[in-house]
Amino acid sequence: MEQVKFKTNIRCSGCVATVTPYLNETAGNGRWNVDLNDPARTLTVSAVGEKQQAIIKAVEKAGFKAEAI
Repeated sequence: MEQVKFKTNIRCSGCVATVTPYLNETAGNGRWNVDLNDPARTLTVSAVGEKQQAIIKAVEKAGFKAEAI
């Protein structure tokens, strides 16, 4: 399964809760994870394929930033 990683400014569990509906709608429930222990706050999305820009837009819609790494 393909995984794509994004550097984000999602900082805490409250931020994750805010972005959850947007990412669930775009990537699918259970197909993404934010590593809050990583200083880069890495968002990993499984099987994103051509949806990479849609993931970035979903994160931005929630009020955060995401950059593919």
